[in-house]
Amino acid sequence: MYYTPLTEALRFGATQRQHEELHCKGDIMSPAQFEGSEDKDAATESGARGTCWLGASVVIPVMGKYFFNETDIRSAWEHVLSAFWQRYPNPYSTHVLTEDVVFREVTPDNCLLSRRLLTKTNRLPRWAERIFPGNLSRSVYIIEDSIVDPNNRRLTTLTWNLNHSKLMMVVERCVFHGERERPVWTRLTREAWISSGVFGLSRPIQEFGLSRFKSNQMKAMKGLEHALSKLHISAAQSHHGDAPKDSSEKAKNMTSPSSSQKPQEYV
Repeated sequence: MYYTPLTEALRFGATQRQHEELHCKGDIMSPAQFEGSEDKDAATESGARGTCWLGASVVIPVMGKYFFNETDIRSAWEHVLSAFWQRYPNPYSTHVLTEDVVFREVTPDNCLLSRRLLTKTNRLPRWAERIFPGNLSRSVYIIEDSIVDPNNRRLTTLTWNLNHSKLMMVVERCVFHGERERPVWTRLTREAWISSGVFGLSRPIQEFGLSRFKSNQMKAMKGLEHALSKLHISAAQSHHGDAPKDSSEKAKNMTSPSSSQKPQEYV
């Protein structure tokens, strides 16, 4: 695991969750609600919807870009869960610099709650470098909250950026669900809300943010598959001593998604 001091990031608003009972799991607008808005650029006066997640207040943007994607991963939910915690570092996510566990707790109903702080690079496009100050931080601090529910074989994550939120805010929600009817498959549902508070430039910034998010989520999937492949190879070696020559290719085939629905975008 990476380690970095939390002081600099914490001053942007990352705080440890207080030890109280969770009462709120989140109120996130569905694609149908977003699509049904008459004027999506003025869906609400505030332009955002609040949600409670691990005791923290998170703002889900209503205006802006929406991303939705569903993917089937050919691996059992328990394996995907293990790979999720071990996916960094990997060759597909070199933009992820650091990873810290801020908070972790097991609830009375046997759910694992975690909050992690990630540091990622923030390379601006050339047109943005001409507009925004040169001393703008190139690092983005990301909060990742997660709930592991082993009884229902479900991992739910919510991530959002702490700094540069006026320039661009990205909120992502992922659900990894192991279906009882298909024990060797895991369904991944990914949603993202992208918004910008820069007057006069919000649309191109949101377009850029959506494009970058699509690219990064593809890298994230490859990174997860890489971690799964390593787990399968390690398991094969521990059971058979020397893994067969084609174990790497076999593991890759086992972890590749079989199908992915075309992302639906709502503006």
